[in-house]
Amino acid sequence: MFTGIVKDVGTVERIAPRLRVATSLAGRLEVDDSVNVSGVCLTVIARDGKGFECDVVEETRRRSTLGALRPGSRVNLEAAATPETSLGGHFVQGHVDGTSALVAHSGERLRFALDRAWARYVVEKGFIALDGVSLTVAGLGADDFEIALIPHTASRTTLGAVRQGDAVNVEVDILAKYVERLLAR
Repeated sequence: MFTGIVKDVGTVERIAPRLRVATSLAGRLEVDDSVNVSGVCLTVIARDGKGFECDVVEETRRRSTLGALRPGSRVNLEAAATPETSLGGHFVQGHVDGTSALVAHSGERLRFALDRAWARYVVEKGFIALDGVSLTVAGLGADDFEIALIPHTASRTTLGAVRQGDAVNVEVDILAKYVERLLAR
């Protein structure tokens, strides 16, 4: 589990045979640890003082933006939460529900396409994770949603560089899914 509070922006060094990411977090990660890479939970397979490596299966490449990564790509990173972790964001699993493209960017407001497959879990003032970043839904339309990106988050994550048409990984609030499941019974 993660909190959606990005701790570093790493740089992809290699895609195959394993994803290798250079990061200052490498010294805090161990083999078998979970790491959130732009919203996707991956397992650390190898590490050294400068970076870590993870296997990325085809299913993950297809369902997320990780399939589009290239050497030099920048990725948001967060190590798994521990009992001592401050819960400044929200419960983020790293299980991507899908991707969404940036539709419009106006100042600090970013508007993204709303996929009907997970639209029912998105509510105004509710949580959403974009590329692993815990955010609040600031506005909701029939086929889009908005977030307000504060300058601090824009400068410390990859979201500050997202341009119209760029895709991001989306994870809706897991609590909404559990509520729906419980009420369906």
